[in-house]
Amino acid sequence: MASRLIAGCDFSSSPSRRKPIVFASGRQERGRVQLIGLERVQTLDDFSAWLLQNPAWVCGFDLPFGLPRELVQQLGWPLSWRDCMAHYASLSRAQIRSTFAAFCDARPVGGKFAHRATDLPAGSSSAMKWVNPPVAYMLHAGVPRLIEAGVHLPGLGDPRAASVPDATGSPVLPMRVGLEAYPGLLARELLASSGQRSYKNDARSLQTPERLIARKDMLTALENGQTRLGLRIKLTHAQRDALVDDASGDSLDAVLCMVQAAWAEQQHLQGHPCYGLPAGVDPLEGWIVTA
Repeated sequence: MASRLIAGCDFSSSPSRRKPIVFASGRQERGRVQLIGLERVQTLDDFSAWLLQNPAWVCGFDLPFGLPRELVQQLGWPLSWRDCMAHYASLSRAQIRSTFAAFCDARPVGGKFAHRATDLPAGSSSAMKWVNPPVAYMLHAGVPRLIEAGVHLPGLGDPRAASVPDATGSPVLPMRVGLEAYPGLLARELLASSGQRSYKNDARSLQTPERLIARKDMLTALENGQTRLGLRIKLTHAQRDALVDDASGDSLDAVLCMVQAAWAEQQHLQGHPCYGLPAGVDPLEGWIVTA
């Protein structure tokens, strides 16, 4: 299991040449994560193909894996995660938007969106937001493809499931493991000592020297292992330059997700039954790794 690929994914619900899905891949050994490379895919079908091209990996995906229980209950949707995701996948984006907008319209100002238990400690947006960022569409585009690829998603569905049966019915450890990651959680820690600096922006006019310096500082901290995760990344000079030069931050976000996945794999190898996720994770909502 120690030889599994470690990866991170900066996801887009509508990938394109201008805004691709970015994967960072690496290997972990003795508290260090060596970045192997970055890969960009421009369609959701290519995303599905990536899931199957390597036989064994642990990957952190920057998209929500579940919806708030409060929302699901109020809408009368299935309370089993797998059934809920099947229902959600059957809806169009227009149906999702109108359903969630009606839910928000009926609630008071300041409490429009329902949240999952993980959102507060992670500092993440509600999984039902359809704009800025459109994480509801990211869930809709990504999770059904993870399920279709047979990826094991710890903490979801049956929380007791630690293995999957092989062709003979004997339990074996899952080879492809997906974890919900959130690069903003690690980014805030990396920049905490110097205030709430921004390190990325898609708009070219806002890709400032200050943001470039912030990316350099983040990478220096990652290379020195200056986070509570206790992991150091190893980069070539060319890799470091590429991460700094990507002013959108997508490549760096994929690396941050990879580091979170590496921490989870480390927890697994040390005997944690659920890749470092806390006990009592709501099997409908899921949890953001390292939160």
